Amino acid sequence: MRLSVVIVNYNVKNYLYQCLDSVVRAMDGIDGEVLVVDNHSRDGSVEELRPSFPTVQFISSTHNLGFSRANNVAIRQAKGDYVLLLNPDTVVGEDVLKEAIAFMDAHPEAGATGVRMLKSNGKAAMESRRGLPTPMTAFYKMSGLCRRFPTSRRFAHYYMSYLTWDEPSKIEVVSGAFFFIRKKALDGVGLLDEDYFMYGEDIDLSYRLLKAGWQNWYLPLNILHYKGESTEKSSFKYVHVFYDAMLIFFRKHYSPHAFWLTIPVKLAIYCKAGIELVRLAMLKVKKLLGFAHDVVSKGNADVVEFDSSKSSYGSMLAEMYGADKENVEYGIFHPEKGMLITLDKVIFREK
Repeated sequence: MRLSVVIVNYNVKNYLYQCLDSVVRAMDGIDGEVLVVDNHSRDGSVEELRPSFPTVQFISSTHNLGFSRANNVAIRQAKGDYVLLLNPDTVVGEDVLKEAIAFMDAHPEAGATGVRMLKSNGKAAMESRRGLPTPMTAFYKMSGLCRRFPTSRRFAHYYMSYLTWDEPSKIEVVSGAFFFIRKKALDGVGLLDEDYFMYGEDIDLSYRLLKAGWQNWYLPLNILHYKGESTEKSSFKYVHVFYDAMLIFFRKHYSPHAFWLTIPVKLAIYCKAGIELVRLAMLKVKKLLGFAHDVVSKGNADVVEFDSSKSSYGSMLAEMYGADKENVEYGIFHPEKGMLITLDKVIFREK
């Protein structure tokens, strides 16, 4: 078997429907399997989607295992030469999986590869290519130097923004939203570290691949990523989990040898977490006082709709990436479900 696609779902059944629809199209002609681990969703994800995707293997958990543990459950069952860890809030083009396989076949030194992730406005997401968050690299990012000098190989190493978007490039960190990994490499370095409940596990795995002598790559293949739809970002728990993952990585890989170097970075992490907690608290106060419109307003972006029954996902993504329009959000309409999916919400219409 060539490819095992692993998706972890938690209460995002409509985004998962769209993701699976795109994956099934992309798997056409590939000897592979799709495994969905449901982290005890309360929205009826498995019950509603199983009939629509009879070839997909749904694995139901009785409680929320977290991202790493849930992925590992499916990876242990995976039979493919390659394993793709894919977020449920993504859309892949029809040729993406075939081209990723072809690249990995032609580059036996490659352990893993990521792709060009597009945001809902069609712009390429900076997280598509990242460098390892060494203490100094993390400091440059959190101090703003990374954003201030985007072409600098030193200051901008966190996002590697000095690389071109349109050519394959060696990178250091592959995003967990689309982590295409050679099974042989995964067997050698081990599964995802389950100390990470959510966030940070992709950095850890990428680092272990590099340490084992494998290469990590970026490919200019388009996917859409509604970043964070599977995460409640307006919660205190999110802030704690996100920044705690960064500390786990530092403790694991940079202590005690770089103890004194990590002290300022750890202080910066706590500072950023404190600022974020204050910001979230202020948003909650605004909602309580009746100023919710100030919280949710996103400007006057126009929504451009695609019809999944009339266009391929690949052509949709190509048009998104090439449009270069301001104040535009893209949505995908699924007439068989009467459902329009955008970044912020799912809208149902009469079929």
